[in-house]
Amino acid sequence: MKTSQNTLRFTRTLIALAVLGAIGHARAQEASPPASSVSVGGIVVSGDSRDRARFGLYNGLREDSAYGILDFLYGNRDAASGIWTTIEGRNLFLDTREAAFSMRKPGDWKFVADYSEIIRNEPRTINSAMQGAGSTTPALTRLATPGTGQEINLQQQRKGFGLSGFAWLGGSFKFEASFKTEDKEGSRIFGRGFACSNTWVSAGSCGVSSQWALWLTPDAIDSTIRQGEAKVSYSNGGLLVTAGYYGSIYNNSNGNITPSYSGTATNNPTGASTTFDARLLTTMQLPLALPPDNEAHQFFLSGTYRFSPSSALNFKYAKTRATQNEDFSSMGFGQFPPGQSSLDGKVDTTIAQAGFTARPLPKLTFLANVRYEERDNQTPIALYNIEGGETTRFTNGAATSEKLASKIEGSYLLPGNIRATLGFDWDKVDHGEFTQTSAVAGLSGIRQKTKEQGYRVELRRSMSDTLTGFIQYASSDREGDSPWLKPVSLSQGRGVREANDDPSCVPPPSPAFNNCIYNRTGIFPFMFEDRQRDKTKVMATWVPTDELSLQGYVESGKDKFTGPSEHGLRQSELKTFSLDGAYRLSDNWNATGYASWGKSGHLSGHSTGYDGDVEDKSTALGFGLKGKASEKLLVNADLTYLKDDLTYKQELDPSGSATNALILATTGGLPDVQYKLIRFQVSGTYLLDKKQSIRAVLGYERTEFNEWTWQWQGNSFLYSDNTTVGAQEKQSVTYGGVSYTYRFK
Repeated sequence: MKTSQNTLRFTRTLIALAVLGAIGHARAQEASPPASSVSVGGIVVSGDSRDRARFGLYNGLREDSAYGILDFLYGNRDAASGIWTTIEGRNLFLDTREAAFSMRKPGDWKFVADYSEIIRNEPRTINSAMQGAGSTTPALTRLATPGTGQEINLQQQRKGFGLSGFAWLGGSFKFEASFKTEDKEGSRIFGRGFACSNTWVSAGSCGVSSQWALWLTPDAIDSTIRQGEAKVSYSNGGLLVTAGYYGSIYNNSNGNITPSYSGTATNNPTGASTTFDARLLTTMQLPLALPPDNEAHQFFLSGTYRFSPSSALNFKYAKTRATQNEDFSSMGFGQFPPGQSSLDGKVDTTIAQAGFTARPLPKLTFLANVRYEERDNQTPIALYNIEGGETTRFTNGAATSEKLASKIEGSYLLPGNIRATLGFDWDKVDHGEFTQTSAVAGLSGIRQKTKEQGYRVELRRSMSDTLTGFIQYASSDREGDSPWLKPVSLSQGRGVREANDDPSCVPPPSPAFNNCIYNRTGIFPFMFEDRQRDKTKVMATWVPTDELSLQGYVESGKDKFTGPSEHGLRQSELKTFSLDGAYRLSDNWNATGYASWGKSGHLSGHSTGYDGDVEDKSTALGFGLKGKASEKLLVNADLTYLKDDLTYKQELDPSGSATNALILATTGGLPDVQYKLIRFQVSGTYLLDKKQSIRAVLGYERTEFNEWTWQWQGNSFLYSDNTTVGAQEKQSVTYGGVSYTYRFK
């Protein structure tokens, strides 16, 4: 099970923070009790929901033209008891409202209760005749003409409530606990589809349009996740030990999505209708499983023991049990393996870690660390899967994996105030024994074990009181620690067997009956392939005067993958350059700015007859100005520019067909994807007196996004029922807001 550790309070987009923060009151600092205040105001936003599809993704400012703002903050400190009390509410008129209550006695105990909401709107426009979108039983009907149906806005809303606190129990013991529950409701884009299959082809060839289908079946979301943690810490002298528990429980009220369809289908660009193959239609209307209920519980012990001021030992041991045992029938499924009414999934994870740090000499620092992780999968094996009819069945897999990671590092202060660091890393991964009754679907080979070793070198220096910097180089090499395993053909039974990975072992025309692993267009997961990784980092900070500071950063890295194939990921790279600066213009004005450029990409070989080189270039520029225009007027202005270019460089596989060559020559390959954003915002606060102030914000945002996968040259993505999904490529929004704040003390 995988759950998010993030709370709703910190899942806001930049624009949400910019808009709402500019007209709301400032948060109080923890160093002293907050001052009580109340803020009221409103925001006006231009355009309609299509103009604000990306702007209003998370901030709740998408549907209406005007919104109210109400924030309040109550803070009090009881002089006799020393107890602080704080009650806070933010964005109470919006779908992103937050509220919190806290009481604390500094240095003794603390209690916090908080509530928060966040909403996500689908940024694309959906037009469909579907009924019950977002339910577990969507009903699809073919539109006669694309774009003539109703617009559907898929929305997700999360509501979270949490409790947390700590208390000193006396002496050296401290107790901390937290609990959070989060409800998630709504829907999001999801779908199902099948290409031509001999499961239902009754006549004709796979080119017949009635033998494939693609439906929009929005994910029906109605779930709750509960997370809790409790721990006790003990400290005495050089010893600090923490023992605790962490758990999460996920419950999904929906077990499956069961779509229904009526009418004919659209399966070609002309929009002509046809009739689905009967067996295809039956398959498309089968229940589609949603995430089942699951839970995980962990007990852990961690700590640090300091032998001396210059040496310490740290350690951690954790045991986690994750289970998934929801009954298949309760999820709406009536067929399952005999004697197996649920998955009865169970995975025990053990983590043990120990580290040692020391400074044996004034100029020498030493560090060593080792970490062991085991995932023991105890899920029962059962015949869940069918391929090619009832005669070919195979089971799930339940491999137990192990990982051992260790590192050692030393740092020494050289003459010239240069600190040199040298480190080594060793990793070993055992992915577990393959379940022979399972299947390696679509893969040409796997490995059970891999190992990796690497080193890094760093030089760091304070060249003067105003200039510091470092340069780092790291390299690692991953390779197999066991032979390649090759899937066994259907005629030989299920499973895998050891293969010959000698490059000179080239399969004959019937490779199923030899043990050569090499396959020019085979599919091998890159996590099992050999990989050479090299990375360089350089950073410098320059503060030439009290008014000016600059920081530059450069990073470059490359991965090279080698396997018994020319297919798949062969190479990936990353390059980043950034420059940040701050300048104090005067006692009242400060300016900031940044510029960054990055490039990443990967080279993939021989995919469906083509070689692909995907490259992503991004540029970001920003400028900010903040200061006091007068004794009563505070001004803040920000300008942001972003540009991202995603390029698909396609070349024909050396053995590619004439058809592939013609398509590439005619179309020029896949088009580029480009995203641009320009945002300008200015805000000001005018102090009427010591208790009253007025804040105002005015902003403009423009985005351009030619996302050809959903929208290209005015054409929206088309499903089999003439449902369309697209987006307005150019969107612009102007917004403004005013708020009045009164402070009670």
